[in-house]
Amino acid sequence: MPAIQWPFLGFAVLAAACMIGTGIAIGEQSFLGIAASIILLLAVMGFGFSYKAKMRRAGKL
Repeated sequence: MPAIQWPFLGFAVLAAACMIGTGIAIGEQSFLGIAASIILLLAVMGFGFSYKAKMRRAGKL
């Protein structure tokens, strides 16, 4: 069984929290909250994918 890769787990938890935040903002009908959650989600996922590419180029994956 491979070891847990903590940075990737952190990115996944943050992305899931942003998705939950989007749902809560929709429920509250907060357009600012919806926009902020989606923007933060895109930022977290983008940073996670770029981090994975960086690790792959370095040969650590």
